[in-house]
Amino acid sequence: MFVLPPPPPRYTIPVAYAAGAANGMAVPVVETNNTISHPESGCPLQVGEGTYTLKDDLLLATPPPHPSEAPIVNPNPLATLPTPPTCGVKLSLVSLDSRKQPPTFLKTPVVAPPFGDGNPALAAPVQAAKDALKRRKPKNNIIKSSSSFVSRVITHETSAKRLGERDPNGIFAFANINRAFQWLDLNSAQKEEHLTKVLFTKAHMLCHDINELTKTSSHLDIVMGSSAGDIIWYEPMSQKYARINKNGVINNSPVTHIKWLPGSENLFLASHANGVMVVYDKEKEDALFTPEVTPPPDHDPSKFPLEVLKSVQSKNQKTNPLCYWKLANQKISHFSFSPDQRHLAVVLEDGSLRLMDYLEEEVLDIFRSYYGGLICVCWSPDGKYIVTGGQDDLVTIWSFPERKIVARCQGHNSWVSAVAFDPWRCDQKTYRFGSVGDDCRLLLWDFSVGMLHRPRAHQSTARNRSSVISPNRQSPHRHRADSGGNRVRSDSERTEKLDGDLDPMASHPVEPRARTALLPPIMSKIVGEDPICWLGFQKDSIMTSSLEGHIRTWDRPSDSVVGHDHRL
Repeated sequence: MFVLPPPPPRYTIPVAYAAGAANGMAVPVVETNNTISHPESGCPLQVGEGTYTLKDDLLLATPPPHPSEAPIVNPNPLATLPTPPTCGVKLSLVSLDSRKQPPTFLKTPVVAPPFGDGNPALAAPVQAAKDALKRRKPKNNIIKSSSSFVSRVITHETSAKRLGERDPNGIFAFANINRAFQWLDLNSAQKEEHLTKVLFTKAHMLCHDINELTKTSSHLDIVMGSSAGDIIWYEPMSQKYARINKNGVINNSPVTHIKWLPGSENLFLASHANGVMVVYDKEKEDALFTPEVTPPPDHDPSKFPLEVLKSVQSKNQKTNPLCYWKLANQKISHFSFSPDQRHLAVVLEDGSLRLMDYLEEEVLDIFRSYYGGLICVCWSPDGKYIVTGGQDDLVTIWSFPERKIVARCQGHNSWVSAVAFDPWRCDQKTYRFGSVGDDCRLLLWDFSVGMLHRPRAHQSTARNRSSVISPNRQSPHRHRADSGGNRVRSDSERTEKLDGDLDPMASHPVEPRARTALLPPIMSKIVGEDPICWLGFQKDSIMTSSLEGHIRTWDRPSDSVVGHDHRL
C-alpha cells in the first residue's frame, strides 16, 4: 500500500518573495528599516491568571536576496511556488540582571562531570586556563572583513552612544531573518533600531545561541549556524568573528540547530541536516574530517541509532571536530539539553525522539511520533518531562524517569514549530508550557499528572499489558533501524495504529489514542497572519517570532508569576 507523506504546512510564501521570480531569482525587495507598532486593543491572551496584553509588534526588515544567491528551488514536485530560503526568525535573548533569570528551585542539581572528562587530550593547559579569564575574542574584524561570506555590516550611527547609556540590566536580542542577522536592544526607547545588522552573501543563518557562562557587560560569545554548513563565532561588542567549519570542511550540510554545551566556555554542539551531530571548540582550527572508526564491509548504518565516527575520548583533539556522531540519514530537526547537564533529547524528521547520555555518547531510548516527523523538543525545568511537537499537529508529553508517553495535547491545526516551558508558572505540582505552529496560533497548556484522566481503554486492558519499560527489553543499539522513517500521513482522528506502522528500531510501540490521555489547551489564539516559529518566556512577558519577522511581546498580568518572591 502506497502512503503519501505529510502534506506541507498550510501557508503560502512570505510577502517579501511573493512577487514571483525573474531569471530564476526571487524578485529583490528594497531593504527597509525595522518598524514597530503598539496595538491598543489587539490580540489579548485570556488565561486563568489574567490577561496578557500585546505590548508591541516589532517587524524586522527582510533583506533582498544577494545577486549571487542560488535560485530558489522547491523540492516538492507538486509545488507551484518557490520555497523561501528561510526557516523563520529565531531569537536569542540575554540579560545580566539576575532578577530576570528563570527560577532555579525546580532545577536538578548538576553533578555531571564536564564533557570529555578523563581525556588528557582535552585537558586545558595552565596558561590556557589563565588566558580564558581574559575572555578571548575572535581574531577577525567583521566590519572590515574582506571575506566573500560577509556581504556588509550596517552599524547604527548612534550605537556607541546607546550602548553607553543603556540600562546595564536590560535585554539584548539577536535575530536572524533570511541573510541578515540583527542585534537589538529591547529596553531601548528605539528598540526597532538595530545596533548592528550583518548581511551574509552565500548563506542564511538558521540558528544561533549565546553562551550564558561567558557573558559580561562587555563580552558576549555567540555561535550561528548557516544554511551552507559554515558556523560563525561572533562577539558583538568588539565586532570580531571567526568562521568555523569553513566551506563545510567537516560537514557541508546545513546547520539545523546549535547550542553551547552546558557549563562549557568553548564547546558547542551543532546538528546538521544530514543526520550528523558535531561538537566543535571555538578555539581550535578545523581539519578535514576522516572517520576514526572504520565499519566492516557488511556494515548497515541504518541498523544503529547512533554511530560514533569520532569519540570525545579520542586522543586526536588538536583540531575540530572533538566528536562526530551519525544518528540517521534523515534531518535532525532540533535538540535540547536536560537541566542535569547529562542527557540530550533529539528529534528527527524520521519521526523519532532519541534520548541520549551525551557524556557517554550512547542512545538510551527511542520513541516515535504518532505519525510524521518531529520538529521541536524541550525539557521541563526539573528534567522530569520532555515535550515534543511535529508534523502530526500534536504536542506530546513524555515522562523521562518512567520512559513513557504521558499525554497528547490536541489543539493545533498544522505543524507545531516550537515548544517551551514557562518556568515562572511551574511549581512542584503543575507545569505551564506553550506551543506555536504553522497555523499562526499560540497555545498555552497546564498539566499535572494527577489531573490527566486515565482513558477507559487503558483501564480495561492495563492488567493484560506488559510494562512499556520492562527491564528486560533490548537496548536500542540492537534494534533494526527504519532508514525510511515513520513518515505516515494518516487520519488525525485515527485511534489505532496499523501493524505495519510499528518501527522495529523504537523501544516502545506507538500508543493508540484510546490508551493515551488527551490534554486540551487552556488558551488558543491566532496571533498573526504568518507561521509562528519561535516562543520564549520572560519573567515579565511572553514573546513570539514569525516567519516574516514579526516579534510580538505580551506583558504578563500583574502578580502572575507564581511564588516569584521566594524563588530568586
